[in-house]
Amino acid sequence: MIKRRDFMQSCLAGGTAFFSTNIDSSSFVMRLVDSGSADFELTEATIAQLQDGMKQGRFTARSIAEMYLGRIAGIDKQGPKINSIIELNPDALSIADKLDEERKAKGPRGPMHGIPVLLKDNIDTADRMMTTAGSLALEGSYALQDAFIARRLREAGAVILGKTNLSEWANFRSTHSTSGWSGRGGLTRNPYSLDRNPCGSSSGSGASIASNLCAVAIGTETDGSVVCPASTTGIVGIKPTVGLVSRAGIIPIAHSQDTAGPMARTVSDAAILLSALTGIDPRDAATQKSRGRIQTDYTRFLDPNGLKGMRIGIARKYFGYSDKVDKLIDDAIDVLKRSGAIIIDPVGLEAPKAYEATELEVLLYEFKADLNKYLAGLAPNIRVRSMKDVIEFNEKNRQREMPFFGQELMIQSQAKGPLSSPAYRKALQNNLLKSRTEGIDAVVIKHRLDAIVAPTGGPAWTTDLINGDHFTGSSSTPAAVAGYPAITVPAGFINGLPIGISFFGAAWTEPKLIKAAYAYEQATKHRRPPEFPDRIE
Repeated sequence: MIKRRDFMQSCLAGGTAFFSTNIDSSSFVMRLVDSGSADFELTEATIAQLQDGMKQGRFTARSIAEMYLGRIAGIDKQGPKINSIIELNPDALSIADKLDEERKAKGPRGPMHGIPVLLKDNIDTADRMMTTAGSLALEGSYALQDAFIARRLREAGAVILGKTNLSEWANFRSTHSTSGWSGRGGLTRNPYSLDRNPCGSSSGSGASIASNLCAVAIGTETDGSVVCPASTTGIVGIKPTVGLVSRAGIIPIAHSQDTAGPMARTVSDAAILLSALTGIDPRDAATQKSRGRIQTDYTRFLDPNGLKGMRIGIARKYFGYSDKVDKLIDDAIDVLKRSGAIIIDPVGLEAPKAYEATELEVLLYEFKADLNKYLAGLAPNIRVRSMKDVIEFNEKNRQREMPFFGQELMIQSQAKGPLSSPAYRKALQNNLLKSRTEGIDAVVIKHRLDAIVAPTGGPAWTTDLINGDHFTGSSSTPAAVAGYPAITVPAGFINGLPIGISFFGAAWTEPKLIKAAYAYEQATKHRRPPEFPDRIE
């Protein structure tokens, strides 16, 4: 665990250099020291608390941003070196200043006014930060326009503080990859045990929020990339229905399953952030399906008694990987019962063996098509214009890009034909049939369910750069392949390592899931901040 004296020494040695482009006041060094210490003023601060502090004059958008920047210097770049932030926004403080002036003149725009947010480094921002998916192949790539969700955040008054590290190419480069590692960003570590993996691919988003380096963050998911890192770092993650949040301006894997989603320390903060992200976007046709289904304020569903009368199905096929995890989730089910939920245990949601192979097939086809389209639209100075170019770059820069694992998935994807191929269409049809019609939809209709519950996954594993990840169970695939919503919430700890419980269900049921997740969170309050041990004995 980091000691205050050691932290002060490291900050005084390196902190001012780290912020030389942003800060020139000597008083900031002492704020930076306080920000990394055990008595950090914003530890576990919620959006509501930050807004209340700004309303009362205790904080400003600038002072909040400064405190988080100091915390990043002391926890992410020094001390335990979580390494969750790949790049800071050099304009963050000037943006905060303008928002403070606006608040004085007109009042706040809404609940995100002046709130710092971190974006995963596959989300375009038309500013002085790059968007690279962690790949050196895209180093120097500055987006020509904001991603839709980046624009929505700016319109809401958020301060984009920086970008988070991720599993390179959102964990779709190699079958033996290590989550949280990228050629550009290096390895992100789990703050609950520094030798453990934060999961991915939204590794930096999870680790940074768990470590109180920012108020909230955005992750992205194709299958598990929001909910898994949220679970292993002890925070809340929401994977929305595909189409609720635009993917325009996000480096893609597969349009059938890709979505961005909130990552936060509380369900309330995640709901506030989700409210800021939604909207119909002409650049993403999938958002047309959300017309009439979008909620402008998801905090309306934050009901501490929300579980009363809800019908919750238990997906037992996703238990059995760990007795300790099963015990935690069974304890959680008891909480659901005591909170008034009607439990149907078990429900017949099968494990995804019927579509594991076709899920991969669809992702391989769509990755090539979608990535080629994204790369073709980059600024003219970027030489990498296709997946073929990325593969060639990686081969030419093998020592920097492939010191631990290769690019088998990219090579397999490059070999696929167009999306008009019968093999692709057949695989996609199977995915939708098995995950939706015969999967989640069938179970929800049969048992009249409001939500399905399962363990999100096992505890964080020891990071192994040579052999790659070794997961111990996951329930993310049904909702991911179906394109349906899921929320993970802290459910407790195993030997100091966080475990999450997932609530998922039919399309567009975010209000129900938020209601259930919030009521469970309020009844248990399992979330606690990390202490950054080198290892768990």
